[in-house]
Parts: sequence; structure tokens; C-alpha cells
Amino acid sequence: MAKVEQKTIPLNGDNAVALAAKQCDVDVVAAYPITPQTIIVEKFSEYVADGEVETAFVCVESEHTAMTCCITASATGARTFTATASAGLALMHEMLGVASGCRTPIVMSVVNRAMSAPINIHCDHSDAMCERDIGWIQIYAENSQEAYDSIIQAFRIAEDLEVTLPTMVGLDGFVLSHTLENVAVLPDEAVKQFVGIRQIPMVTNHEGKLVPFKLDPANPLTIGPLDLQDYYFEHKRQQEESMRKALDVIKQVHDEYAEQSGRSYGNGLVEAYKLEDAEIAAVCMGSTAGTVKTVVDELRANGIKAGLLRIRAFRPLPVEDIVSNLSGKKAVAVMDRACSFGGNGGPLFHEIRHAVYDLPDKPKLVNRIYGLGGRDIPPTMIDCIYKELQKIAETGEIERTVQFVGLRE
Repeated sequence: MAKVEQKTIPLNGDNAVALAAKQCDVDVVAAYPITPQTIIVEKFSEYVADGEVETAFVCVESEHTAMTCCITASATGARTFTATASAGLALMHEMLGVASGCRTPIVMSVVNRAMSAPINIHCDHSDAMCERDIGWIQIYAENSQEAYDSIIQAFRIAEDLEVTLPTMVGLDGFVLSHTLENVAVLPDEAVKQFVGIRQIPMVTNHEGKLVPFKLDPANPLTIGPLDLQDYYFEHKRQQEESMRKALDVIKQVHDEYAEQSGRSYGNGLVEAYKLEDAEIAAVCMGSTAGTVKTVVDELRANGIKAGLLRIRAFRPLPVEDIVSNLSGKKAVAVMDRACSFGGNGGPLFHEIRHAVYDLPDKPKLVNRIYGLGGRDIPPTMIDCIYKELQKIAETGEIERTVQFVGLRE
């Protein structure tokens, strides 16, 4: 039950993200418009113009520059936000590694959209999957309510002194970004109190003084210098340690937010839906989970022990939660809304398969790639996937490990 009184208003996913960012009292936003993200920065610019938030809004000439501005602002100690999609995220690629390597806790909303070519403005996860190893925390929302809640949580996660890593929150393009939903929103003051004031790690500078890790003329530091074979490896290892620590931080922040809002999403890392006694299960991310849950309910009504594991935090990968939830299942279909070309399956499938590989009672695992370029995946198609899992569970035989569904071929 929520501790804080909230009001419910109709918002599409983009407007929900913009509102959440405004309520988090962001100091700097640098952004460039790209469909289907444009609404986020347009709405935030209105908040700035109307005096509803004291934020330096920087209009830039490209997404590469947007991320560069965000890194610089964050390095001075500012709370920083941006948003992008698809080719915009790809154009940022060089600077995304700088953001994570310089330990700048930027929060970015990625409105997931297919990568060209051919050009396509609709949803799949190929844009964010291109950045899975760049050192950013990745969280995926099922609906606009979760997109709103996740942005607020993301600032706490990214800025935690045990983490200090940039964080992206993904929401499915058009499916969520442009679709109106009822969203329960917290009062401004409650959000501001929850995220708090950004804390800055303390480090020892070249003079041996303990100073805040930020760009400050009074306490000179070099951030992101040339780092050759003498120390580069150690700094990369530190990023990995922070990713591991982020697992507990994400759960903690999620639980604290749930106490305030009355809303929870599994344990913050994964959401297990009717998995306790399930014999067959699907694994997916994003808005598709809502449709899968409907199919699971129908299967359960017919006596079929079906379940769903929704991955909310893709980075850091919650291996222990994946293992505990899928152990003992007879057959599992990993649903990818992206393709790793030439990689024998989608990126989520690779992650899940390696997580369960050492289980003595690991399930039979198949990969079903769907929805590229925004193609719909109706309940009937998901039902067919579960029917196939039933057959695999009964016979123990897999005809095709990797298969495209909903495709003309």
C-alpha cells in the first residue's frame, strides 16, 4: 500500500518520462530530437520555458554532442538527463564508453527503435542491444507507469556511491512512447525527497588531499586522461565491480520506491509471473510481457502450467535470479526483439543460455525472434510458442533452436 497520496493522469510513455525527469530536479538536459523520443525533450523544454524546473536545457546539433555535454555537466557534479533512440543512440556510441569510463551517472531514456537499413521508426531492441557491453546499466519497462517509476529510480541507482555508473531506461517505441495510459504520479516534493541531492565520491588528488570526484578549479583533477597498459585494465575491472554492486542497489532502490508508491516490479531485477510450479515458460523484456501474461492466464485456466520471466535489468545481468527461476523447468522459450546476425540467436537468448548452462536440471531452451521493426505479436502467436514448448516438454526433442516467428518465409 502506498505511503504517499498520488493522482492518476493520462500520459503516453514519453510524457511520463519527461514528467519523471522534471520531478527529479535535473540540473542539465542536453538532447537532440529523434522519433519516437522527440516528445520527451519537447515536453521537458516546455517545463523549462514555463519556469516549472530550474534546468539548463542545451539544444545541440547531434546526439554525439548531446552525450558529450551530458558527460561534461555530470563531471562537474550536475544531475544530468538525456533521451534518444535508434540511430541517435548509435551516434552516441563513442561517448557512451566515455560516460561509463569516467563514472558519470547520467540517466538516459532510450525509446527503443529499430536500426537502419532499411529505415524504420518502429520498435525493436536492436538499438540498445548494440550497447550492451558499453558499461551502462540497462532497465526495461513493460508499460508507461513503469517507465515513469524507473526514471525516478534510475537517478538513485546511477548516483549511488557504490555504483556511479550511467543508466539507461528503455521503453518500446510507439507501443509505449505514443500510447496513452493512466499513470499514477507522485507529488513533486515526494520525488525530490526520494532522489535526494546527488552525492559525490571522495578521491585523493595529486596533492594527496581528499576531494570530491568532480571538475572543480578549487580542487583540480583530471577525469578521463590517457590510460595505457599500466592502469587501464584496473579501471575496467572497477567498472565490473560497480556493476556487480548495482544488483543489490537496484533491488534496494526498487523496494524503497515500492514502499512510497505501492508499486513493485518483481524484485527490481526480474519479475516472475506464475513461475512457482510452471513446467514451461517464456522469457522476454519490455511491453511484450503484458501480452504474454494474458496468454499465461488463459493457459493456466486450461490447466497448463505456464509461466513468464520478465527481465527488467538486462545490465547488470541478474544471473542468480535467472537460474533460480528457470531451474527445473522442462522447456523455456527466450523471446528476442533483436537479432545477433550470424550469432545463432538473439542477444537475450545468449545471456539466458549461458546463465543456465551449468544447471544439472537445466530446461530445454529455444529462441524465438519476433517483432523486428515493430511487427505486432498477437496473443495467438505467443500461444503457438507455448504449444511448441508443451511438445518439447513431452518429447524432450527440439526441432529448431532458433526460429523467427511472425515472419513471411
